[in-house]
Amino acid sequence: MTEPIAFLNGQIVPFSQAAVPVTDLAVVAGASVTEMIRTFGHVPFRLSDHLDRLAASVELCGFPTQIDRGQIEDAISQIVGHNAPLIPKTHDLGIIIFVSAGQNLTYLGAAGREAASQGTVCVHSFALPFELWAEKQSTGQHLASVEVLPLPNESVPPQAKHRNRLHWFRADKEARSRFPTASSLLATADGHITETAAGNFYLIKDRTIFTPQRQLVLGGISQRVLRELASKLGLTWQESAITFDDLAEANEAMTSSTTCCLLPVTRFNDQIIGSGQPGPVFQELVTAWSDLVGVDIVRQAADAAQERCG
Repeated sequence: MTEPIAFLNGQIVPFSQAAVPVTDLAVVAGASVTEMIRTFGHVPFRLSDHLDRLAASVELCGFPTQIDRGQIEDAISQIVGHNAPLIPKTHDLGIIIFVSAGQNLTYLGAAGREAASQGTVCVHSFALPFELWAEKQSTGQHLASVEVLPLPNESVPPQAKHRNRLHWFRADKEARSRFPTASSLLATADGHITETAAGNFYLIKDRTIFTPQRQLVLGGISQRVLRELASKLGLTWQESAITFDDLAEANEAMTSSTTCCLLPVTRFNDQIIGSGQPGPVFQELVTAWSDLVGVDIVRQAADAAQERCG
């Protein structure tokens, strides 16, 4: 079969059949949690860490849906085994897991009470769209401040990786109304930077990496990798209250995420960060990450982007 496969509620199905019912709370209320894993050389990276965080997100959000870790691990193995040969050998996959909170009882009525507690559990993959970040990895990305605030911790715990993302949609739309290629960088009402829609944020001054305090942000798996690499390279790591004013004094800035691992930030609003080019600490870290996974991350993105887009 040349069509990709997916996992849906205990069954391996063709990707085209991996559909969520309109009664699902993931659709009705945005009530779902998720993980995205990427492969390197068609091997899932940090799978155990992602599954740990998925279980924690389900618990933090109080979902009734049961997840079977062994079943999901087996599904990922089958999906990668089938779907990876459908893409070029030098490209890689993104693997999505999502779990919903159940079905909307209002739509089902009293007779559907038991069914309402059964949410959707899905695993699927996609070919990584390297063309979306290859240039940014080489020249840097643009971030912008916005009026949209992060969700209050009391409403949605930031430590849960969820899909309630309307505020991010609004934030990026606001950023791009001023700077067409920018992404939003959020801050709390008292001015403390949190994160971007795509990942964790960092400032570098001298050889210290400053990142927002953990109670404000999602603990990234890529952030964990970055901290390990920083320690090996002799870089200091510090969680602290960072404000937009601090960017003016930074030597470098960057973000981390599952897809692209690291992206340098070379512009904030109308301001150039550092030299305006990816800096030496970014280069050290992305080289160390490439050595860790056995893939030249920046070169893979550039080559795959060219192959995908011609």
